[in-house]
Amino acid sequence: MELVVIRHGETQANAENRYLGALDIGLNDKGREQVSELAQGLAREAPFTRLLSSHLLRARQSAEQISCTLALPIQLIPAFRERQVGLFEGLTQGEARERYPELWARNITRRWAEAPPGGESLDAVVARVSQGLTDLVHEHEHEGERVLLVAHGVVAKVIRALTCAGFADFFEWQLHNGGRLVVNLASVPSPIRFSRPDGQD
Repeated sequence: MELVVIRHGETQANAENRYLGALDIGLNDKGREQVSELAQGLAREAPFTRLLSSHLLRARQSAEQISCTLALPIQLIPAFRERQVGLFEGLTQGEARERYPELWARNITRRWAEAPPGGESLDAVVARVSQGLTDLVHEHEHEGERVLLVAHGVVAKVIRALTCAGFADFFEWQLHNGGRLVVNLASVPSPIRFSRPDGQD
């Protein structure tokens, strides 16, 4: 099965380089334009069998534009929601550093087993997304199927790491708003066995 992962279009928080996480913010004008252009391109490709989406507004709005173009219904999959970053949500990096200097000094958003208070650890995100991918593999056993997933930046990072690239460049690689990642989803490794680049527990 071919899985095409789409990162939602731009929001105002993205434009301002703010931590977005679980905040339910819709697309801005640029984001709608990004998704419109993307949808037109997808319509010229081989057909897709399903359109999946995170339940967060920015992903749903992106999926709705794609749905109208491709005439595919949307299935919401909670496993592919964005990572929650707790106290950091809505802040720029500079604001987070100023308000929570101790957390910032510990590089808390890049620690695998920890997160800002109220947030979700990277370990938890990897486990959640891995389970979502495993469920997809079990549901789609026919070769040649193409599935679209509208999701988020950290979700795309995890999917890429689990399916093809590993975790060595996890913190450097980024899928831009309205961008796409294509992976072949035959099997998904257990999240317990993934190799962290820095050896953190």
